[in-house]
Amino acid sequence: MALRNALLAALVDRESSGYDLAKQFRSSVANFWTCTPQQLYRELEKMETEGLLSARLVKQDKRPDKRIFSVTEAGRDALHAFSLRSPKPTTVRDELLIQVESLSHGDVPSIRESIRTHLAASRSRLDGYEQRLSDILGTRSDSEFLATGTRIGPYLTLHRGISFERENITWAELALDVLGRRFP
Repeated sequence: MALRNALLAALVDRESSGYDLAKQFRSSVANFWTCTPQQLYRELEKMETEGLLSARLVKQDKRPDKRIFSVTEAGRDALHAFSLRSPKPTTVRDELLIQVESLSHGDVPSIRESIRTHLAASRSRLDGYEQRLSDILGTRSDSEFLATGTRIGPYLTLHRGISFERENITWAELALDVLGRRFP
Protein backbone atom coordinates (compact mmCIF):
# COMPACT_ATOMS: atom_id res chain seq x y z
CA MET A 1 0.00 0.00 0.00
CA ALA A 2 2.83 2.46 0.68
CA LEU A 3 4.05 2.38 -2.94
CA ARG A 4 0.55 3.29 -4.04
CA ASN A 5 0.52 6.30 -1.74
CA ALA A 6 4.02 7.36 -2.79
CA LEU A 7 2.88 7.27 -6.43
CA LEU A 8 -0.25 9.27 -5.65
CA ALA A 9 1.86 11.85 -3.81
CA ALA A 10 4.31 12.05 -6.73
CA LEU A 11 1.49 12.54 -9.24
CA VAL A 12 -0.85 14.75 -7.21
CA ASP A 13 0.44 18.04 -8.66
CA ARG A 14 1.31 17.03 -12.20
CA GLU A 15 0.82 14.22 -14.63
CA SER A 16 3.76 12.06 -15.66
CA SER A 17 4.77 9.11 -17.78
CA GLY A 18 5.92 5.95 -16.05
CA TYR A 19 9.45 6.55 -17.34
CA ASP A 20 9.56 10.11 -16.00
CA LEU A 21 8.02 8.94 -12.74
CA ALA A 22 10.75 6.29 -12.35
CA LYS A 23 13.39 9.00 -12.90
CA GLN A 24 11.64 11.25 -10.39
CA PHE A 25 11.58 8.43 -7.85
CA ARG A 26 15.36 8.01 -8.18
CA SER A 27 16.04 11.71 -7.68
CA SER A 28 13.51 12.73 -5.06
CA VAL A 29 11.08 10.19 -3.64
CA ALA A 30 13.92 7.69 -3.18
CA ASN A 31 14.95 9.54 -0.04
CA PHE A 32 11.92 8.00 1.65
CA TRP A 33 10.60 5.26 -0.64
CA THR A 34 12.27 2.97 -3.17
CA CYS A 35 10.97 0.55 -5.76
CA THR A 36 12.11 -1.11 -8.94
CA PRO A 37 10.80 0.18 -12.29
CA GLN A 38 8.90 -3.11 -12.68
CA GLN A 39 7.14 -2.58 -9.34
CA LEU A 40 6.32 0.98 -10.31
CA TYR A 41 4.81 0.02 -13.69
CA ARG A 42 2.81 -2.85 -12.17
CA GLU A 43 1.40 -0.55 -9.52
CA LEU A 44 0.53 2.18 -12.05
CA GLU A 45 -1.45 -0.37 -14.09
CA LYS A 46 -3.23 -1.63 -10.99
CA MET A 47 -4.07 1.87 -9.83
CA GLU A 48 -5.47 2.75 -13.26
CA THR A 49 -7.64 -0.39 -13.19
CA GLU A 50 -8.90 0.59 -9.73
CA GLY A 51 -9.76 4.12 -10.91
CA LEU A 52 -7.15 5.93 -8.82
CA LEU A 53 -5.28 7.09 -11.93
CA SER A 54 -6.26 7.89 -15.48
CA ALA A 55 -3.91 7.54 -18.44
CA ARG A 56 -3.78 9.12 -21.85
CA LEU A 57 -1.69 8.04 -24.80
CA VAL A 58 0.79 10.48 -26.30
CA LYS A 59 2.01 9.67 -29.80
CA GLN A 60 5.73 10.18 -30.44
CA ASP A 61 7.45 10.24 -33.83
CA LYS A 62 10.73 8.47 -33.26
CA ARG A 63 9.91 6.67 -30.03
CA PRO A 64 7.19 4.33 -28.86
CA ASP A 65 3.98 6.04 -27.75
CA LYS A 66 3.90 6.82 -24.06
CA ARG A 67 1.19 6.83 -21.44
CA ILE A 68 0.79 9.85 -19.22
CA PHE A 69 -0.77 9.20 -15.81
CA SER A 70 -2.73 11.63 -13.65
CA VAL A 71 -4.54 11.31 -10.34
CA THR A 72 -8.32 10.98 -10.49
CA GLU A 73 -10.72 12.33 -7.91
CA ALA A 74 -10.85 8.83 -6.38
CA GLY A 75 -7.04 8.91 -6.20
CA ARG A 76 -7.10 12.28 -4.44
CA ASP A 77 -9.65 10.89 -1.98
CA ALA A 78 -7.45 7.83 -1.35
CA LEU A 79 -4.39 10.04 -0.75
CA HIS A 80 -6.41 12.24 1.59
CA ALA A 81 -7.62 9.18 3.53
CA PHE A 82 -4.02 7.97 3.78
CA SER A 83 -2.89 11.34 5.14
CA LEU A 84 -5.47 11.10 7.95
CA ARG A 85 -4.22 7.83 9.42
CA SER A 86 -1.27 7.34 11.74
CA PRO A 87 1.72 5.87 9.92
CA LYS A 88 3.55 2.84 11.25
CA PRO A 89 6.73 3.67 13.20
CA THR A 90 9.89 3.61 11.13
CA THR A 91 12.12 0.59 11.60
CA VAL A 92 15.64 -0.05 10.38
CA ARG A 93 16.29 -3.03 8.10
CA ASP A 94 19.87 -2.75 6.93
CA GLU A 95 21.85 -5.73 5.63
CA LEU A 96 25.13 -3.89 6.20
CA LEU A 97 24.36 -3.65 9.91
CA ILE A 98 23.81 -7.42 10.02
CA GLN A 99 27.26 -7.88 8.47
CA VAL A 100 28.80 -5.49 11.00
CA GLU A 101 26.92 -7.10 13.89
CA SER A 102 28.43 -10.47 12.95
CA LEU A 103 31.92 -9.01 12.55
CA SER A 104 34.82 -11.32 13.20
CA HIS A 105 38.47 -10.77 12.41
CA GLY A 106 38.29 -12.89 9.25
CA ASP A 107 35.40 -10.83 7.86
CA VAL A 108 37.00 -7.42 8.27
CA PRO A 109 38.23 -6.85 4.67
CA SER A 110 34.88 -7.70 3.04
CA ILE A 111 32.89 -5.76 5.64
CA ARG A 112 35.23 -2.79 5.28
CA GLU A 113 34.59 -2.89 1.51
CA SER A 114 30.82 -3.09 2.08
CA ILE A 115 31.04 -0.01 4.31
CA ARG A 116 33.07 1.86 1.66
CA THR A 117 30.49 0.94 -0.99
CA HIS A 118 27.64 2.20 1.21
CA LEU A 119 29.62 5.33 2.05
CA ALA A 120 30.09 6.15 -1.65
CA ALA A 121 26.39 5.52 -2.33
CA SER A 122 25.37 7.78 0.57
CA ARG A 123 27.64 10.56 -0.66
CA SER A 124 26.17 10.26 -4.14
CA ARG A 125 22.58 10.31 -2.86
CA LEU A 126 23.39 13.27 -0.61
CA ASP A 127 24.76 15.21 -3.60
CA GLY A 128 21.59 14.42 -5.56
CA TYR A 129 19.27 15.44 -2.73
CA GLU A 130 21.17 18.67 -2.13
CA GLN A 131 20.99 19.46 -5.86
CA ARG A 132 17.25 18.75 -5.91
CA LEU A 133 16.78 21.02 -2.87
CA SER A 134 18.77 23.74 -4.63
CA ASP A 135 16.51 23.34 -7.68
CA ILE A 136 13.41 23.67 -5.49
CA LEU A 137 14.72 26.78 -3.75
CA GLY A 138 15.99 28.45 -6.92
CA THR A 139 17.18 31.91 -5.95
CA ARG A 140 15.09 31.96 -2.76
CA SER A 141 16.45 31.47 0.75
CA ASP A 142 14.92 28.75 2.91
CA SER A 143 12.82 31.32 4.77
CA GLU A 144 11.62 32.93 1.51
CA PHE A 145 10.65 29.52 0.14
CA LEU A 146 8.83 28.58 3.34
CA ALA A 147 6.88 31.84 3.16
CA THR A 148 5.99 31.60 -0.55
CA GLY A 149 6.58 28.05 -1.81
CA THR A 150 3.62 25.98 -2.92
CA ARG A 151 5.00 22.49 -2.27
CA ILE A 152 6.45 22.31 1.24
CA GLY A 153 6.24 18.48 1.33
CA PRO A 154 9.15 17.85 -1.09
CA TYR A 155 11.22 20.44 0.80
CA LEU A 156 10.63 18.61 4.08
CA THR A 157 11.19 15.10 2.69
CA LEU A 158 14.42 16.21 1.02
CA HIS A 159 15.65 17.58 4.35
CA ARG A 160 14.86 14.20 5.91
CA GLY A 161 16.80 12.42 3.15
CA ILE A 162 19.72 14.83 3.55
CA SER A 163 19.82 14.24 7.31
CA PHE A 164 19.61 10.48 6.80
CA GLU A 165 22.48 10.39 4.32
CA ARG A 166 24.63 12.70 6.44
CA GLU A 167 24.13 10.32 9.38
CA ASN A 168 24.99 7.33 7.17
CA ILE A 169 28.20 9.10 6.12
CA THR A 170 29.12 9.97 9.72
CA TRP A 171 28.51 6.38 10.84
CA ALA A 172 30.43 4.84 7.91
CA GLU A 173 33.41 7.11 8.53
CA LEU A 174 33.35 6.15 12.24
CA ALA A 175 33.09 2.44 11.41
CA LEU A 176 36.00 2.62 8.94
CA ASP A 177 38.09 4.54 11.48
CA VAL A 178 37.36 2.00 14.25
CA LEU A 179 38.07 -0.96 11.96
CA GLY A 180 41.24 0.71 10.71
CA ARG A 181 42.56 1.19 14.24
CA ARG A 182 41.37 -2.16 15.56
CA PHE A 183 42.30 -4.27 12.51
CA PRO A 184 45.10 -2.40 10.71
